[in-house]
Amino acid sequence: MNNILTSGFIVFSLILCSCNKDTSSEDKSRGNIEQNISNENDLNEGPAPDFNVTSIENKSIRLSDYKGKVVIVDFWATWCPPCRRGIPDLIDIQKEYGSDVVVIGISMDTDSKNDVVPFVKENGINYHVGYANPEVVQAYGGIESIPTSFVINKNGKIVDKHEGLVPKSDFTNVLNKLLHKS
Repeated sequence: MNNILTSGFIVFSLILCSCNKDTSSEDKSRGNIEQNISNENDLNEGPAPDFNVTSIENKSIRLSDYKGKVVIVDFWATWCPPCRRGIPDLIDIQKEYGSDVVVIGISMDTDSKNDVVPFVKENGINYHVGYANPEVVQAYGGIESIPTSFVINKNGKIVDKHEGLVPKSDFTNVLNKLLHKS
């Protein structure tokens, strides 16, 4: 009986942690928010790589179509518990900021690609969702853990990056500064 409980606990722990390999990088990126926003013109991150992914409606989603907008690009998957927990915040952000902010979810589902459209509908996702391809994954650094999110300013520069689940307030603090809201 103890072996079954131990095995169950190990599997449960792996499921909870498997999407995010290292929380220290999340803490580092969070600590750089103020510096990134205040030194927006001096960022080392540089311009966000343009991409072209296929949406769940079989249309093209290109970052360059949203020039002049603040964009959140979120790499996620339907099977990832932290991704699933963060989606309601992204839905709220899209509602609250309307046309000032564009959220783009890039699904890393491969074996579970058929689950994406039903998942989007069931969860009321109100932002653009596309499927990852090798080019976008490579352009954004290989995406070693999910969720991984990037905030891109109106000038097309990456100003914030998060690996792992992020509190909504982390996003709204950055967005408010970029949009000059208090």
